[in-house]
Amino acid sequence: MTDRTPAWGIEPVPERLRVLGFADTGLLWGNLGVSLLVLVAGTYLVPGLSLPAALLAIVVGALIGNTMLGLAALIGAQARVPGMVLLRAPLGQRGSYVATGLNVAQNLGWATFELIVIATAASALSQRLFGWSGQWFWTLLFAGVTMAFALTGPIAFVRRWVRRVAIWVVLLSLAYLTWWALDHASLGTLWSQHGAGGTSFWQGVDLVIVLPASWLPLVADYTRFSSGRRSAFWGSGIGYLIPNAWLYALGALLVLSRHLPPDPKEGPRVLLTTIAASGLAGGLALLALTVDETDEPFANVYSSAVSLQNVLPRVPQHLLIVLCSGLATAGALALNLAHYLDFLYLLGSCFVPLFGVLLADWLLAGANYTRNEIFRAPSVRAAGLAAWLAGFAAYQWLQPTGPSWWKDFVGNAHPGALHIGASLPSFGLAFALTVVATTLTRRTRLAGALSR
Repeated sequence: MTDRTPAWGIEPVPERLRVLGFADTGLLWGNLGVSLLVLVAGTYLVPGLSLPAALLAIVVGALIGNTMLGLAALIGAQARVPGMVLLRAPLGQRGSYVATGLNVAQNLGWATFELIVIATAASALSQRLFGWSGQWFWTLLFAGVTMAFALTGPIAFVRRWVRRVAIWVVLLSLAYLTWWALDHASLGTLWSQHGAGGTSFWQGVDLVIVLPASWLPLVADYTRFSSGRRSAFWGSGIGYLIPNAWLYALGALLVLSRHLPPDPKEGPRVLLTTIAASGLAGGLALLALTVDETDEPFANVYSSAVSLQNVLPRVPQHLLIVLCSGLATAGALALNLAHYLDFLYLLGSCFVPLFGVLLADWLLAGANYTRNEIFRAPSVRAAGLAAWLAGFAAYQWLQPTGPSWWKDFVGNAHPGALHIGASLPSFGLAFALTVVATTLTRRTRLAGALSR
């Protein structure tokens, strides 16, 4: 069988195409976990938190977020359908369109930010070597690479690119950057420094959770091709956890050891420029990570197209890929990284409680979605949508995030410093409400059937 992934639509993937085992899945998600944007996210943990607190927040957040990711991957492997199609079961067929719209928006947002950070890194290297930044050129170049990867699909991407090239180059690059971050740094001094405040421990945990949480709505797009549940769970969970935690920690270390400015607007640019200016080895490491970064917009563009097929199943997948690539490219040419942190927390508030609804409904279905439960679901399941909305409201109540006008609006109801984070309470509330609503609905139906 060819490595090229067929443009498989929303129907369950047949057994002959379920070819991604533990190694393939682990390599795919390990490679997706290596992202310059994760490195940037790690810089937001300090100096608000001390280094020990930041590292503990990374460990706790990575374990929570990647356990969720592994479970979502397992559900996708069992049902063998894309993530947005999977949500027809708990939300209803038309109810899943709400999640589809948000998921497409977040995927295009991610692809946009990824292209920006790739072009920024390439621009820093180009300026260093040739005295010419050419950020627009690098944006267009890597947007083309992104579209080419997305058109070949995940099977070809793993077997032709990740297995043969990307994983080895990335490991060498991360090893060097870790050494460089620690070189000439006084770990004892860094370890004993107190946090500057402004960030609580549980806010740090939330920040770490949002990266794996952002993949929750689309992990099934890839694990529907997995050979089984176990390989999907462990491959995605462990594969993403290791580089994800590594890069968060590396970002925090770089801020402290290289005295980078803790500025959400300037920090990312200064970080990449500093690495580019660190010498030949640092430049090569950044170049390798920049080239490898194309896997991130690939995944987001591919999943944008697959998600849109939940609403537009008759539109050819390759046309949707071209459309989504064009939109992400336009965004990358027009925007910057200034609002990246707000974007991350906003994603968590949307998709952490949504996963709570999905997991509860799937468990109540006997941990096994049948084809009918997905494709013959009612138009709208109000209980699932209400539980999701309640979880989103809880997250925003505990930690208002998003555009400034939204934070000002929601902030009026903010309870103050509870220091409990927002991810786990919002997930727990959505999960519990789904269990209660679904159980009551089934009992009502059973009582009605018996009365007849």
